Amino acid sequence: MAKQPMLKFVKIERDMPEKRDAIVRNKDFREIYAEFADAKATEQSSRCSQCGVPYCQSHCPLHNNIPDWLRLTATGRLQEAYEVSQATNTFPEICGRICPQDRLCEGNCVIEQSGHGTVTIGSVEKYITDTAWENGWVKPAAPAVERKESVGIIGAGPGGLAAADMLRRAGVQVTVYDRYDRSGGLLTYGIPGFKLEKEIVMRRNKQLEDGGVTFVMNCTVGEDMSFEDIRDRHDAVIIATGVYKSRDLKGPGSGARGIVKAIDYLTASNRVANFGDTVEEFTSGELNAEGKNVVVIGGGDTAMDCVRTAIRQGATSVKCLYRRDRANMPGSQREVQNAEEEGVRFEWLTAPKGFKGDPAVSAVIVEKMRLGLPDASGRQSPEVIEGSDYEEPADLVIKALGFSPEELPTLWGCPELEVTRWGTIKAEFTSGRTVLPDVYAVGDIVRGASLVVWAIRDGRDCAEHVLKDFDKMAAIAAE
Repeated sequence: MAKQPMLKFVKIERDMPEKRDAIVRNKDFREIYAEFADAKATEQSSRCSQCGVPYCQSHCPLHNNIPDWLRLTATGRLQEAYEVSQATNTFPEICGRICPQDRLCEGNCVIEQSGHGTVTIGSVEKYITDTAWENGWVKPAAPAVERKESVGIIGAGPGGLAAADMLRRAGVQVTVYDRYDRSGGLLTYGIPGFKLEKEIVMRRNKQLEDGGVTFVMNCTVGEDMSFEDIRDRHDAVIIATGVYKSRDLKGPGSGARGIVKAIDYLTASNRVANFGDTVEEFTSGELNAEGKNVVVIGGGDTAMDCVRTAIRQGATSVKCLYRRDRANMPGSQREVQNAEEEGVRFEWLTAPKGFKGDPAVSAVIVEKMRLGLPDASGRQSPEVIEGSDYEEPADLVIKALGFSPEELPTLWGCPELEVTRWGTIKAEFTSGRTVLPDVYAVGDIVRGASLVVWAIRDGRDCAEHVLKDFDKMAAIAAE
C-alpha cells in the first residue's frame, strides 16, 4: 500500500522559513525571510489535510487551488504545482511574499482552527514559483494566433498588468500607459524591498515585454496624452490607475515642514535604496529619516512599511500612533511583530491633535483615546479622553492615513465617466464595464484602496470579459 504523503499535521509542526535576525535585517532592504529548502517545502506541504471544503481556497480572492498545489509539492511534482498555481494567479511569487495570508488563506486553514498551526501556504507559494523561474518553466506569452483587436491599459500596477498578461496570451495587441518611469505601480515604488525585492517585479515586467506587451512610460493621461486619444487608438480601454490621492490630516501646525505623505516617503526610499536613483528630496533630508525622531500616523500596511523603512534609514527613534488598539488595527499582525522586533514602538489608542514647531515640526500633540461602541465596520469607535494630551518629539512625521481616488473625470476632461460618491469609478461587478462604450475599470480605482491580490483578480476577470465582448462583436460583424 502506498505511503500517505499528506495529512501529516499531527506529526509535523508548522514551520516558517528562517527569518533573518532583526539586528542584521534592519540595516538593509533585502527580504527578511530565507527561501524554503526543497525538503522543508515538501515537509510543510505534507501537513495539508486536503479538506473536502478547502476554506483556504474559498477565502483567497483568486480562489487558488491551494490543496492541489500543496499535494503536488509534497510529492515532488513541482512543475505541475507551478502550472496549477499559475492557472489562477498571474503573479504567485508576488502574492506569496506580500499577501496578508494571516487574514486570508492561512487564517482560514482548517488545521489552524483545530489547534495544529496553519499550513505555511504563502511561503510554499513563493517557493514553487521561485523554483519555476530558476528552472525556466516561466514563459512569456506566445499566442497561437494573433488577434487584430487592440487594448489600451491605463496604469501599470498589479490590476493592469494582470489584465495585460491575460489579453496578450489570447493574442490581443496590448499597450500599457503609466505615469512612472518603471512598470509595477505600488509593487515597484510603494512596497519596500524588505517585503518585495524589486528584481522580482522587474523580472515580471520583462516577461510581459518579451511576450509582446508594449509599455508607454512617463505618460500622464490628461497631460502627455488625452484620454480620448487613447480611446481612439484602441478597440477597448481598461482603467487601472489605482488610488494615489493621500488622505490629509488637519489641525494646528499641520503645514509645518517635516510633515510628509507616506507615498512620497516610500517612493523616494524605493528609488534610492532599490534602484540607486538620485532623489533631491531624499538627499536634502526632507524624505530621509536618518538621525531623526520619526512619528508615523496610521495603522494599516502602509504605516507598517513606513516605520520599518525609517528604522532601516537610521532613525534615532520610530513610533507609530494608532487610534485603536492592537486587536482592531487594519494592518497585518505579522507585520506589527516584524516591526516590533526591528525596534519600532507602537503607541496604541493615540491620535494626533496638532503639531508644534515653526517652520519645521518639533513635536506631535497627542491625545489618548478609549474604545467605545462598534462602528459600521464592526470595530469599536475611538473616543477622546479629555485632558490626556501630551507631546511626542518628532523631526519627521509621516501621514499613512490611506488613499482616495483622484478626480479622473476632471483630470481627463471626461465628465461622462461616472464615479461613485467616494470618487471611485462606477463599473459592473466582475466585468469592469463602465457607462462608456468599450471602457472598463479594475482594481482600487473601482473598489477603493485594497489588496494587491484583489487587483490581480479584477484584472483577470476584466480581461476575460473583454475577450467575450470582442468575440460578440466579431460574431455580429460576420452576420
